[in-house]
Order: sequence, then C-alpha cells, then structure tokens
Amino acid sequence: MRDRHLEPEHIAFRESAREFVRREIVPFHEQWEKAGIVDRELWRKAGKQGLLGIDVDEEYGGGGVRDFRYLMTLSEEIVRAGASGVGFGLHNEVVAPYLNDLATDEQKARWLPGFCSGEIITAIAMTEPGAGSDLQGIRTTAVRDGDAWVLNGAKTFITNGIHADLVIVVAKTDPEAKASKGISLLVVERGMAGFERGRNLDKVGMKAQDTAELFFSDVRVPAANLLGDVNRGFYHLMHNLPQERLGIATAAVAGAESVFEHTLEYCKTRTAFGQPIGSFQNTRFELAEMATELDIARTYIDDCVMRHLDGELDAVAASKAKWWTTDLQKRVVDRCLQLHGGYGYMMEYPVAKAFVDSRVQAIYGGTNEIMKEIIGRSLGV
Repeated sequence: MRDRHLEPEHIAFRESAREFVRREIVPFHEQWEKAGIVDRELWRKAGKQGLLGIDVDEEYGGGGVRDFRYLMTLSEEIVRAGASGVGFGLHNEVVAPYLNDLATDEQKARWLPGFCSGEIITAIAMTEPGAGSDLQGIRTTAVRDGDAWVLNGAKTFITNGIHADLVIVVAKTDPEAKASKGISLLVVERGMAGFERGRNLDKVGMKAQDTAELFFSDVRVPAANLLGDVNRGFYHLMHNLPQERLGIATAAVAGAESVFEHTLEYCKTRTAFGQPIGSFQNTRFELAEMATELDIARTYIDDCVMRHLDGELDAVAASKAKWWTTDLQKRVVDRCLQLHGGYGYMMEYPVAKAFVDSRVQAIYGGTNEIMKEIIGRSLGV
C-alpha cells in the first residue's frame, strides 16, 4: 500500500474504513451476490460510521471535508476486499458533487441529511437503451407544465437503480436545441407517480450491485427539483465527469494491486516440478512486468489526485487515467489468472472474481474508446 499522498488523518480513516469493510461487508458479500442486491441496512450502518457524505457540509450531517483522498481510500478498501459491488462510490464520488455544487439551500436541506445517514440512496440516470457514451443522443424528455416538468423516457444500466430513493435524471428540456444544448438535470424521488423500475439486471460481474432499468411515464417532477440551471445540464455533467473517471481509475489500480499481491503469494507457495512456480524465469518476468506497470500507474494516479485537489485535473488527464488504468487492470487480472492455472478459473479464488468484476471498468464512466477520442481531439487530430 503506497502512502505518499496520504496524511496521518487519511491513514487513520483508512484503518477505520478497513475495519468497517471487514466487519460489515466481507462476511455478507457472498449472500448479497446471490441475492443480486446489498442489504439496505448496510447503508444506514455506513452512515453512522461517517462513510457517506464525507465531503458534505457538517450542517447537513456530512463530514465537511472536501478532500478526494478520503473518498478514494474508502473505495480502495472496498475493492481490495473483493466487494466492488457495493455502490458507495457512485453515491459519494459521483452524485455528491452534483448536490454539493448545484443544489439550492432548500434542496440541500431536503436531501443531504438522508444522503449522509444512508436513509436516502442515490443514483444518476444518464445511459439510455439507444444512447450510452453519447450523452448528446439522449431521448428522455421533460416539458414544462406550470409548476412541474413532465418527464418521459427510459434509462438503463443504472447503478443503485433498485435501491435509489433519489435519481438525478438527464433529460432533454429544449427539443429545438442542437447537440449538447437543451439538456437539464431533474431529481426524481421514490414514489413519484409514473416512475417505475424494471429488472435488476443480471450482469457478468459485480453481482451484489443493483443495476436497473428505469422508466418515466408522464412523471410530474416539481420545478423545485430542477438541479442546476435549465438547459445547462450537459455543462454540469462535463464539469463533474473528471472526478467520476478519476474514481474509476483509482479503483482500477487498487484492484489490480490487490490481485497482484494475491498472485505473488501464490507463486511463492504453489509448486510444480518440485519447485515454487515463482522460481521459473517466465513467471519472474511476468511478475516483474506487472510490478513495474503497477508502480507507473500508481505514480500517475497519485499525481492526478493531487492535481484534482488543486482544482487542476482536466477532462483530458482524467480520460488518460481512466482508459490506461482500466486496460492495465484487465491485463493484470488476466495474466494473474493464467499464473494460477486451473485454480484461477475457480470462483473461490480472488483472481477469478476479479476477472469478472473488473471487465466493466473499461465500459462505464465513458467507454475507453470515448476516452481516447477526448485525448485525440485535444491533440488537434
């Protein structure tokens, strides 16, 4: 575990988070995976532990600390425990900035106390059946009608979709506007008429994470639930996406490091032809290459984190971090599985679970192809 960018308070927080994960998540995660959803009580326990709303102002029950290192540390501990299906990262790292920076005082008073206590679980609904990484192609619409917006459309692959009490929905509010213009963010709450949830989707990995289809049929969303400025939703999304992508990247590195550590120990103890498999030159070379790549990735991520704390992390740097670390995670996990031989294909081994859980990293938060497109455009090509 590298601590170059952490202060003593972050290390103390990490120990607290690690103990929470060991006590409240690890013993139950397998049954949650079979159920396809985490026990809702876990969210309330996390709230009591101060693990939700870490960067929300204290007056609303949050930690009052705007420091991404705390969010990253919690996410890393969850990933290292093989429990990446717990949806705290989406809640803390992705949704919280929208509420912190865009919500009115009245909205904050309504939503943030529950956000921090775990009584309110959140989601953000961008992806549609016909529009994934292309946010400009969304078809969900909202039409102003008196003191409400009438919302119609469908979303899919929504993390925390079954549990969510509050969903930030990306909708087209000006049908005449071209491309990215005319998009707004509306907050839909549990129980609103016309808001329905579809299937809890059966995924390749991250089985404990509820991922759902959401449907909106003439949902009357109060005008008071508009988040941010009308028709400025795309701008709000672009402003917050670098932190989301940095969060994915930090989790990717932590996940790859964890699998590598398990594999290194396996190579030291597993024998073949009368000697540890780690003593074979090919195995040593494989381990040497992975150790080097992981050190390089960790160094770049540490730099990105510090740039983010200084307000200097831009979309291009975040895109570089996201695509490269998630591709690295895939390579490392695949190579580690190969070094385990047949045992690596057994789900009782951490490397097998990491193999299926990590595959989505290159897809969500914007596919890696989109990340490369963002980087390429910045180069003037």
